[in-house]
Amino acid sequence: MKIKYNSPTVLTYAFLSAIVLLLTQLFFHSMTRNWFMVPGRGTFDPSRIRHWINLFTHIIGHANWSHLINNFAFILLIGPMLELTYGSLKLLLMIGITALITGVMNVFLFRTALLGASGVVFMMILLSSFTNFTEGEIPLTFILILALYLGRELFNSFSENNVSEFAHIVGGLCGSLFGYFRPSKRGPVMREPVLEEL
Repeated sequence: MKIKYNSPTVLTYAFLSAIVLLLTQLFFHSMTRNWFMVPGRGTFDPSRIRHWINLFTHIIGHANWSHLINNFAFILLIGPMLELTYGSLKLLLMIGITALITGVMNVFLFRTALLGASGVVFMMILLSSFTNFTEGEIPLTFILILALYLGRELFNSFSENNVSEFAHIVGGLCGSLFGYFRPSKRGPVMREPVLEEL
């Protein structure tokens, strides 16, 4: 029996996020804050290249292991199916677009910094409801997921907490648009070598 690197985009994303958190905790204590967090409104400096990079990399940084595990439990569950459906590069592009949009919206609308993959999680949840989508139809599963997940986030946005419900909502809207105006299906999935024999 062989272990297969079956979902290159999702697995690489998960491993990279874990490595960044591990390095931050063990050696470079300000790495996540400096390179994997989007500054909020008033602290984003357009003259600093690092702040532009952070618009994409904030989805890699996490506050702690609980934060990372909560996000990647969903990503590792849903992501491989989406990668098989849309292809590795198209899924990577959708993740990158979601990161950029949530990052830019945070810079313009919120004073608090943003980090974590939860916007990507919500993008994938909503996108997954379109996997059996037929042109001219809106899946009932999409409507129910939209009501349950984004409805909950709208409700939670009125409470005081350290969670960016707005990033969840924007991620979900990105997934909805990707699903509705989906790229052509069955893009190439990058092939990786077998890791080891059991």
